[in-house]
Amino acid sequence: MPRRSLRLKILTSLLSRLEVSLRSGCLCDHGSIPDRTWHDVTRVVDVGLSRASDEEILREAQASERLVVTRDRDFGSLVFVRNLGRGVLYLRILPSTQNAVHNELERVLSNYSEEELSKAFVVIEPGGHRFRRLSS
Repeated sequence: MPRRSLRLKILTSLLSRLEVSLRSGCLCDHGSIPDRTWHDVTRVVDVGLSRASDEEILREAQASERLVVTRDRDFGSLVFVRNLGRGVLYLRILPSTQNAVHNELERVLSNYSEEELSKAFVVIEPGGHRFRRLSS
């Protein structure tokens, strides 16, 4: 049985089908998935952070209790070296792997609670993911 929260709060700079999919609860290109609760997605541009540094985005995510979904690998060093922010979902994605990464993201969102994700840095790749807990 999935442990996923009913509705995750997410902050992202991604302006793609992923952002729309996160809102609708479907992370794949083939129609909607029944019985999925959509997520509360806020784009950084919507909160005036389109030109903000990664640090500012992490601070906003922490203040608004949101997870960060990103394709920017720089968030890893900020989270681990500088101990900034809360949960980050890092998508290692290429145009040719987009669907596979989105499918794996759906699995991550379905199998971990919001509490677990808020205390982790998760690298999501085609066909798998790495879950690393953040230090308190």
